Order: sequence, then structure tokens, then C-alpha cells
Amino acid sequence: MRKPLIQWRNARTRLVLASVILSTVMTAAVLTLVYLTANRTIANETRSVVTAELAGLADEYERMGTIGLIRAIERRSEDAAARDALYLLADAQGNVLAGNLVGWPKDVEPGSGWVELDLIKTESGESVSISAASIKLPLYERLLVGRDASASRKFDRVLLRSVGLSLLAALALSLLTGWLLTRLVFSRLADIARTSEDIVSGDLSRRIPLRGTGDEFDQMATTLNGMLDQNEDLISNLRMTTNSIAHDLRSPLSRLRQRVEQLTDVTRTDAERDTDAARALAEVDHLLRVFSQLTEISRAEAGLGRDEFEPVDVPALVHDVVEFYEPVAADKNVTITIEGDAGPIPAHKTLLAQALSNLLDNALRYAPAGTTITVKLAQTDAGLCLSVRDQGPGVPDADLSRLSQPFVTLDPSRTNKNSGLGLALVAAIARMHGGTIEARNRTTGLEIKLTLMN
Repeated sequence: MRKPLIQWRNARTRLVLASVILSTVMTAAVLTLVYLTANRTIANETRSVVTAELAGLADEYERMGTIGLIRAIERRSEDAAARDALYLLADAQGNVLAGNLVGWPKDVEPGSGWVELDLIKTESGESVSISAASIKLPLYERLLVGRDASASRKFDRVLLRSVGLSLLAALALSLLTGWLLTRLVFSRLADIARTSEDIVSGDLSRRIPLRGTGDEFDQMATTLNGMLDQNEDLISNLRMTTNSIAHDLRSPLSRLRQRVEQLTDVTRTDAERDTDAARALAEVDHLLRVFSQLTEISRAEAGLGRDEFEPVDVPALVHDVVEFYEPVAADKNVTITIEGDAGPIPAHKTLLAQALSNLLDNALRYAPAGTTITVKLAQTDAGLCLSVRDQGPGVPDADLSRLSQPFVTLDPSRTNKNSGLGLALVAAIARMHGGTIEARNRTTGLEIKLTLMN
């Protein structure tokens, strides 16, 4: 089926039509106002002149009588043609006494106000349209003074034609403007649509192109690209986490199955069965810890708990967590010290304490006996910096960026005590607070710095 030339349901067509209608209505309103104002100004000017002349001639009549009025009209009639002026003085019966019109109009009552008439000039015999006013004199004479309306009407026609042409020009201009506007808007929307289609098709690396104009469209594209970057990171992390779960939980599940099978072996002694049961319980506890940490990471990544943010006294929180870990550190002959200070920030108190606990767990795992773990606080323009530094062996520089990824651990033994999720949870908590996590090797040991936005 052939598509219609104009698709009325198309958003572009509706936008162009709306632009044309609005522009045309506004232009028509302005031009109409100009037309009416010009006509009113001309009419008022004509009435003012005629009224002034009537008053002047009435004064001549009062001073000089009818004879004086006739002379005054004759004087003014000499240059009346140049001024488009028309005069008529008639007696009570309508007979012409003076002026440049052939006779008093039948339907005009003296003193009836402003009238529009078609009369004949005496000098040329041509019919003219006049705008005039009349008065009735004390001796019943009739005086009519007017102006030739032909020039005014001609100007009115020219003005009306100009208004029409201007309206057509405005219509054409509004069509062009609407087309250019929709071309600009919909070309940018087409960029977004094409990018979205590519992403839906599976190409997560596609981004909305920027045109370098710095306008609102570029700003929106930058915001959307940032969102797409974050979504790609989340999906990549999800894939990596899923793969890691499949890989890292296979071994404990296999060991658990083996323990359960051994429990059903009738040849095993009670002591051996007790040992197998204890090991199976240990595997179950390990799996529960892993799933609990994964749940906490997912909640933090999703931003659940932001409604629980409150002003947190960070130095007091750090002191409480360090005090809790001091007995563990003392057993390993390790000292924990606190340096620096910071003001309160809006944060999730429980999760912030969990993040510091994980950092201290990681530091205590690798801190040699007789060394010091330093917890440092600092308030910077970027936000609150909370760092934990040990004096252990550090990690290879190539692996620093991998420390906060789920199930990544540089401990080859992969003991049950280290599932590789502690720093991943810290990173998720940092992102929940709009912050970052950074690991770097120092002269001795490893420093992990957590930055939170104020």
C-alpha cells in the first residue's frame, strides 16, 4: 500500500504544522494591529483637521457673518486641491453659497456628525469620496467641511495588500523555520535511536555521537553516554561475577558432595563421620558467607539503602571499628593507629563500618608481626578520604586494578577465609556513596584508599 505524501500522525509533520500555525497567528495578529492602528491614526488625523477647520470657519461666521464666511471659504478653496480639502456653504434650502462641491447631499442633516459621502467637485465635475462633518449655523445656513478620502482609501488598499504579502512571507518563513527546526531536532533524535538499536542488538560499546557544539543535545548525549558506560560496566561486572560464581563455587560444592557421600559410607567410623560432618558444615558456612556477601554487593550496587543516609561522625565510627579489631591485631602482634581528622558526612553508617571492617580484615591478613596498620582520615575538595595501609608484601602492580573485582584474590591457597569478595563489597559501597576505591603499593606494604563524596 502506497504511503500518503503527508503523514499526519508523524511527529515531524505535527511539529512543522504547529510552528506554521503559531507563527502565522502571531504574524497575522501583529499585522492586523498595524493595519488597524494606521487606519485609526489616519482617520483621527483627518477628523482633527476637519474639526479645526469647522471651528475656524464658525469663528469667521460669528465675527463677519455670512459674507465674511463666504470670503473665508473662497480664500481656502484657492489651494484646497493641494490639500484635498472640500468646502460647502449652503442656505436653508440647500442652495450653494460657496465652496468647491456642486450641492448639499440630500441625506445629510446638518450637525449630524461624521459622514462618508460620494460628491461631485465643481471645478472638475469628477465624483469624489469624502470624509466630512457639518454644522448648522444660526441663520439656518449649512456648512460642510471634509477631506478627499480617495488617497486614504488608496493607502488603505496598499496597506492591506502589504499586510497580505507580509502574511504570505511569514507563512513561507515559518514553513522553512519549522522544517529546519525539525531537521535539527530529529537528526539528533535519529542518532539516539540508531545507537539504541545497536545496543539492543548487543553492541554495548556503541555511544551517541557528539557534534562538538556544546549545546543541550551534546549535553544530553554526554549524560546518556555516561549512563551507557555505567550500564556496560555493570553488565560486564555481572558477566564476570556470574562466571566467577560458576568457577569459584564449583570446588566447595564438589567438596560438600564428597563429604555427604562419605557420610553414607557404612565402612566409615563414627569419628571419621564426625570429621566429615564438621567439614561439610564448614563448606556450607563458607557458601552462606559467599551468598551473603554477594547479596550485600548487589544491594549496594543497586543503591538500596540510600534512604537510610544520615550525618555520620566518621572519626567516631573509625575509632569504634578499630577498637573492635584491636584484640585480633594484638593476637598477631600488630598495632593499629589512626591519623588525621574529618567532619561528618551523609552516609550509610552500617555499610561504611562494613567497608572499613573489610579493609582492616584484608590488612590484618597480610600484615607481618611487629608491624603497624595505619588508618588515615583526610578531608579534601574531592570528598572524604579514608585509607588503610599495612606493611605487608604488597601486590604486583599489574594486579592492583583487579583487587576490587568479585572473586579476585591473589592468595594462591584460596582458603575458606578469603573468597575474594571483601574488596568488591568495599568498591560497591564506595560507588553507592558516589566515591571510588584505589589501591597502590607504598614503599612498604599496600594502601587502599576509599574516597567518599561530601
